[in-house]
Amino acid sequence: MPSDQFSLRCYCYLDRMQAQYAAFVGTVTQGDLPTEGMASLYVEMAPGNEVFRMVDIAVKATDAKPGAQIVEREFGMFEIHSPRQADVLESGRIVLDRLGLKVEDRIRPQIASVQLITRVDPYQAQLLNRFRRGSMLVPGETLLVLECAPAAYINYACNEAEKRASIKILHVSSVGRYGRMWLSGTEAEMVTARNAAVQALEALEGVAG
Repeated sequence: MPSDQFSLRCYCYLDRMQAQYAAFVGTVTQGDLPTEGMASLYVEMAPGNEVFRMVDIAVKATDAKPGAQIVEREFGMFEIHSPRQADVLESGRIVLDRLGLKVEDRIRPQIASVQLITRVDPYQAQLLNRFRRGSMLVPGETLLVLECAPAAYINYACNEAEKRASIKILHVSSVGRYGRMWLSGTEAEMVTARNAAVQALEALEGVAG
């Protein structure tokens, strides 16, 4: 497919998966399980069916393993990881080369909303705990909710937040039109996490979506 018919919606590289983030991914992935310290690459694209060809190219290029291969209504997304950063970077380079694209051709992430909710009410905590796959939200904690597009960038935001702050990951949703993450902790740590996530996303270059 010519590159002008292909949309590189997201291309985000995680140099080192943090402990909680890697553990959370392990609860939702249907592919190879990542562990703390691995490098990871998320690629989101349109048309969605291109994801199958891209995963095949990526895993044949190096020893990087696929953790996710998803096609939903509009987009396709895949994730690969490896203990070796060089493997992940090389697989990504080859994928882009086959597409005739550069990293700069990706869509630049846009933050749709950021919310800090202090002293979470016990009833709201119970509602949120019903769908989370990560840690429990304890009443009285501060809740951080961040939403961005394209969706897969939320993985990068969450991992960067964990690098900078002491957090609890409640849930991360990275498929669809928007990506969302729910983090909790003290108010001070959630402010730090919010700032780290926002700065990380705003620093990524790309084209307007």
